[in-house]
Amino acid sequence: MTFPAWGQFALVAVALVVATPLLGSYMAKVFGGGAAPGDRLFLPVERAVYRVAGVDPEREQRWSAYAFATLAFSVVSVLLLYLLQRLQGHLPLDPTGVKGVSPSVAFNTAVSFTTNTNWQSYAGESTMSHLTQMAGLAVQNFASAAVGMAVAIALVRGLVRARGGTIGNFWVDLVRGTLRILVPLSFVFALVFVSQGVIQNLHGFTTAHTVTHQVQHIPGGPFASQESIKEIGTNGGGPLNANSAHPFENPNAITNVLQIFLLLLIPFALTYTFGKMAGDQRQGWVVFAVMFVLWAGAAGFAMTQETAGNPHLTTAGAAQHVSATNPGGNLEGKETRFGSAGCGLYAASTTGTSTGAVDCAHDSMTPLGGAVPLANMMLGEVSPGGVGSGLYGMLVFVLLGVFIAGLMVGRTPEYLGKKIQAGEVKLVVLYILFVPLVVLGFAGASAVIGSARHAILNPGQHGFTEIVYAFTSAGNNNGSAFGGLTVTSTWYQVTLALAMLVGRFFLIVPTLGIAGSLVRKQKVPASAGTFPTGTPLFAGLLGGVVLIVVGLTYFPALALGPIVERLA
Repeated sequence: MTFPAWGQFALVAVALVVATPLLGSYMAKVFGGGAAPGDRLFLPVERAVYRVAGVDPEREQRWSAYAFATLAFSVVSVLLLYLLQRLQGHLPLDPTGVKGVSPSVAFNTAVSFTTNTNWQSYAGESTMSHLTQMAGLAVQNFASAAVGMAVAIALVRGLVRARGGTIGNFWVDLVRGTLRILVPLSFVFALVFVSQGVIQNLHGFTTAHTVTHQVQHIPGGPFASQESIKEIGTNGGGPLNANSAHPFENPNAITNVLQIFLLLLIPFALTYTFGKMAGDQRQGWVVFAVMFVLWAGAAGFAMTQETAGNPHLTTAGAAQHVSATNPGGNLEGKETRFGSAGCGLYAASTTGTSTGAVDCAHDSMTPLGGAVPLANMMLGEVSPGGVGSGLYGMLVFVLLGVFIAGLMVGRTPEYLGKKIQAGEVKLVVLYILFVPLVVLGFAGASAVIGSARHAILNPGQHGFTEIVYAFTSAGNNNGSAFGGLTVTSTWYQVTLALAMLVGRFFLIVPTLGIAGSLVRKQKVPASAGTFPTGTPLFAGLLGGVVLIVVGLTYFPALALGPIVERLA
């Protein structure tokens, strides 16, 4: 791999290490309950929102009320987004004259954006109006990310509070996360994207006549504003079909590296927020370190696999080494603006989070390079995961790791002074099992049902990988696609939507249940038998638990797909 390739990896890594404590400390103040930076600007706006919504910001909720509010908000979001898509042909801001979206695609898309998945089975520029893009999809990019942050903060409160009954107020956490974190970051970086050439207008298609007397229809629209929250909120759904491989969304190497940084920013920063709210920064750095090692290992492996190229092409005499006229590596399905290394870094980062944006075709990656995005999602996207969902997912693995450590030393496991007992462990097991059940169940059914199997465009091991990838992406709320699979049938539209719903809300409810159980417990002082959790030893244990649990769950599927394809 070349020096520039390693350089962009190092640039992203250093930027994350620098930005994590800065943003993490700010978010701890935003959710801490006291005075926070920007109160003079934001408090009047927040109070106005609370008055209109009839919310008492001083009244906190038990975990059941918090969960009900989360589910109710999400159900209403799905219904409103579904109706907006169905009626868009009769509404304003439709310069391209698109019609209402079909019922199955509208349902799938509404579920997709509400669950922070952003799986897209349509071409954005020819299917959605500007009103739907801005008032529907972009709004859910903010809302779904804010919901993820709220749940993560609720779990943190459950861990750090003692002898309490409440874990915060969902509506307050939703509003503060949106107004104080997501909106300012998105506004600033939308301007940066515009300065680099990302399109931002309300135009329809512009007709252009080429020098060869052909006609092209060039799309216009509010791309930069959606691009910023698409990455910052780990959403991934772009306004154009080609997503971040399109020059109107991602014009150059600068915007490409910036997008990678932005989609990783909040998930990593939340680990510092956790340490700050827990009063023990070592706990936050342990979670950060495990996430960082998993991300860096995946990114480095994918980059080296793609820059090494296809050995069969080398045997056939095709040049894959770097030269003045050849960027080198596996260039199938790649943008020459970013190269094979840029594809590997972006693919590992976007699937290590719940973003799902792409700057290359994952279907065209080498077998082992393409296995990295699949394996990342199978981890439950905790490397570093989505906005909020990455932190609460990793904290669930922390509780499992503490439980295993307690079994090793023969005493009741403890974390942050709280005893981890049967009630919490049962919820942890449910959290870990729900997604594999729907992913492997629907993938297995799709592999034997005739109509679903006929949707595979590349039969054999690669085709099986395409099916597993689709349901893994949906179940883990990622949204990226492997390609080579026609998912427009009712079977895939419905089953993928069900996988998204399970992957989001069947994990949020157990997470909030854990928070509600822990917040009622009294903290016990550490003793000589307490297993320390702020050490490199525990970080190693935690990383091992994540890899072993995922390996035991998904290895047969990986063996039948990318591993067999590589050996073949």
